[in-house]
Amino acid sequence: MPSPCRVSLFEGMNDIDVEQLAQRLPTADYILLDVRETWEFALCQIQGSIHIPLGDLPNRTAGLARDRSVVVICHHGVRSRAAQYYLLEQGWTDVFNLTGGIDAWARTVDPKMTTY
Repeated sequence: MPSPCRVSLFEGMNDIDVEQLAQRLPTADYILLDVRETWEFALCQIQGSIHIPLGDLPNRTAGLARDRSVVVICHHGVRSRAAQYYLLEQGWTDVFNLTGGIDAWARTVDPKMTTY
């Protein structure tokens, strides 16, 4: 059976799309890590997300469990890719980048969500 998540061009860096995440959320044990700025997180977020702005990540990773899968979220997927790379460099092993970010989530999964 093919993997439900595709592997990106970067070795060890996995992506998950919004449809896959929406389907898995009810039963998966993901840490949803939102690395957007505070004002962005205040506008909209996926329920249950932990908010740590990208710039604060190096000082605030102590509370993130290393034995759970992490899905990193930003607006479109660029900052979350940087956060994913950082977490992998720091020893996390199961880290996914949400392709399309919160914008794709709002447009595809939750059309009532605020977009910006």
